[in-house]
Amino acid sequence: MEVKSQVLETPPLEDVAKALETGLKGCFEQASVSVVDCPDLTAEPYHLAAPGISGSTRLVDVGGVPNLMPLVDRSKVYNFKQVAKDIGLPGAFFIGAGAGSSRLAGVNCEMMPNTNIATQEIRSYFAKVRPETGDMVLEHYESNEFGLLGNFLASEGKQGAVLRVEASVRTGDDNFVTCMRQSLQAAFGDKPVGLGGVFVIEAGDAKLHVMVRGVHCAANGDAVGWILRVEHTHCFSQHGQGGHYHYDTTPANVKYVGYFSVAEHIYRVDAPKVTHQIGRD
Repeated sequence: MEVKSQVLETPPLEDVAKALETGLKGCFEQASVSVVDCPDLTAEPYHLAAPGISGSTRLVDVGGVPNLMPLVDRSKVYNFKQVAKDIGLPGAFFIGAGAGSSRLAGVNCEMMPNTNIATQEIRSYFAKVRPETGDMVLEHYESNEFGLLGNFLASEGKQGAVLRVEASVRTGDDNFVTCMRQSLQAAFGDKPVGLGGVFVIEAGDAKLHVMVRGVHCAANGDAVGWILRVEHTHCFSQHGQGGHYHYDTTPANVKYVGYFSVAEHIYRVDAPKVTHQIGRD
């Protein structure tokens, strides 16, 4: 598989914090962004497979939506262990959004990867629709195999300086992640800045979808021209719900809290040879 990489811009965290806070205040009634020491993200409510999201940070874009539509290419099967080697970080900790292996799940599904190659700990989830009932189910995903596409933050899983982002009462039209991406673009222009991390919706509801049979990560633009997906976010919960995040549905009382790292590199793995514009945002 072809692998490309590029060094990303890494402005001082204080500058990124200022850019994000300025942008978020245009979308939310209350917003604050600060540089903090990363808490232990293995604990409640984040449940990650590593304590932090720092150390050799990379954004990783694998496969792509053209592998899913207009026709599913089930030959596109990947493995996090191999991807870790491909990006030069063989013990990588991965979080993000992708498609689970239909070979393992039985149908197309939304994958919430949370896997630590170094420690062999997997806390991933997947959400699928049962064909026989039409019900959505959320289950643990005990494999490093995935299919079709994925957008991930890879790191050494260390604790370090990160961005703590808090926003509540949405007043703008854009969702939380889109607002952050557009904030980076407004502040840094054509300079490629990448961000990845984890957040919780502490209050309010959100619209999630789960793909059916058949058919954070964010950067501030496709500045390197690699057919990148500039934004992709999946969610899981401890109460049986999960899927692809679109936006909150209760803007008057929503509250987001999260921790994010700035990526040092971006890797493009196995980009489709034929592409389209569907699902690029």
